[in-house]
Amino acid sequence: MKPDYVRIFDTSLRDGEQAPGASMTSAEKLEVARALMRLGVDVIEAGFPAASPDDLAAVQTIAAEVGQVPVEGRPQTEPPIICGLARCTRPDIEAAWLGVKGAKRPRIHTFLATSDVHMKHKLRMSRDEVVAKAVEMVAFARSLCADIEFSPEDAGRSDPEFLYRVLEAVIKAGATTLNIPDTVGYTMPDEFGALIAGIIKNTPGAQDVIISVHCHDDLGLAVANSLAGLRAGARQAEVTINGIGERAGNASLEEVVMAIRTRSAKIGLTTGIDATQLCRVSKLVSRSTSYPVPPNKAIVGANAFAHESGIHQDGMIKNAQTYEIMTPADVGATQTTLVLGKHSGRAAFSKRLTELGYPLEGEALVKAFNEFKKLADRKKAVHDADLVTLASDERTTVPELWALETLQVVCGTTSLPTATVRLRDPDGKSHSYAAIGTGPVDAAYKAIDAIVQVPVELLEFGINSVTEGIDALGEVSVRVRHEDQRSSHGHGADTDIVVASAKAYIASLNHVLSRQSAGRGQHPHENPVASPAHNR
Repeated sequence: MKPDYVRIFDTSLRDGEQAPGASMTSAEKLEVARALMRLGVDVIEAGFPAASPDDLAAVQTIAAEVGQVPVEGRPQTEPPIICGLARCTRPDIEAAWLGVKGAKRPRIHTFLATSDVHMKHKLRMSRDEVVAKAVEMVAFARSLCADIEFSPEDAGRSDPEFLYRVLEAVIKAGATTLNIPDTVGYTMPDEFGALIAGIIKNTPGAQDVIISVHCHDDLGLAVANSLAGLRAGARQAEVTINGIGERAGNASLEEVVMAIRTRSAKIGLTTGIDATQLCRVSKLVSRSTSYPVPPNKAIVGANAFAHESGIHQDGMIKNAQTYEIMTPADVGATQTTLVLGKHSGRAAFSKRLTELGYPLEGEALVKAFNEFKKLADRKKAVHDADLVTLASDERTTVPELWALETLQVVCGTTSLPTATVRLRDPDGKSHSYAAIGTGPVDAAYKAIDAIVQVPVELLEFGINSVTEGIDALGEVSVRVRHEDQRSSHGHGADTDIVVASAKAYIASLNHVLSRQSAGRGQHPHENPVASPAHNR
């Protein structure tokens, strides 16, 4: 193996599953294991076989299927190593071997604590007893399997001199990989890097085995510590998809891999991971464990390639490298997103309007952008339908031709949905109509149609909650198409969704009528509105 190659050891199915509520069924574990194989993971820690019969069965299934032959397109030519975890006890090691022996490349991973606090309060063993136990169990594991990994638990808080002693002993007993875990996420990157360098320098036989790192994120330093250990000479990184795991989780596979790839000139290391599958595998693990991926999660979060700041959006439009150190395609994401909100600038606003087919320039752009800023202050997200409305030159000059005066609806499981609407026309007269529909909104729209008599087709209807809670203000957006094939938008807001829906629909009809008046060279107030079907 090349000296700059880093083995990626994924423990999502073992350590990751130990996160509260993240347990997976055997079928889900197998699906994730298949995805990890396609991703190019070198070692899959499939589980803790001694934990339960189901865990043992899952490991056996993964070893028999995923651990046999590589799938087409896998970066490596060999199938992944399938690993099972075991405490330093004969029953655990026997169960681990029973779980992984069906794989082409099986591995037993055993561990024993080496920090003073663990030895005194948990193990209640002396240093000599810990060394003897570790040697005995590693030797036993080696009698069953040729590939043995040993972890001195809580190495980050262990006495380095004692670590050298334990690790030298287990190498002589047959360990082929030495994993150095920062079990409680306590160390700083410089400390952890120095620990790895010290082990390589002071442990006889360390040059003949693989040194691994396994870091937890209790202080948010798991990835930084892992990279520090790799730069100090470790050549295996133990990670999980999305960084799942006990307490604050583990080092994130996608973050470690993309740091190595993106900063290759600085780090000087490589992996065999197909990074274009990272987002896909992230979603699979999130779904299988019911652990959502935070929007601001590095690499695979929903906002990882989203930009709202106007300064950032302007830079992205000019050259994506101004604010993106990797492309969405690098990790299998769909595309960069310029999120339009109150922080967005005119450049991003103009670009999106052009993409929607409504390019604006000069004073028209200034007016629309000012209206956009006002809208963005009221809404968390401004949608394309809002932008199309803002892009219309007539938008700020369209008068309220028809206005909603009253609306009453009757609906429920025992009555037909009925709406009684009263509208005020451009001349100030009131017109009322009652209609029956499939629901209260449909009934209201039919009543409005009967009064205004503008033939339109409803193309879009959307509802957004402006605030949280049962008393939230609801905002309705509609888009209609007139018989002239041109579309118009309307918006309405109210704590009553039916009222908001009626306001939005009337606004869209006013837009149609205003455009018709402009086409005839009339002022909107001079529009010869059709006589209502019913005038009460």
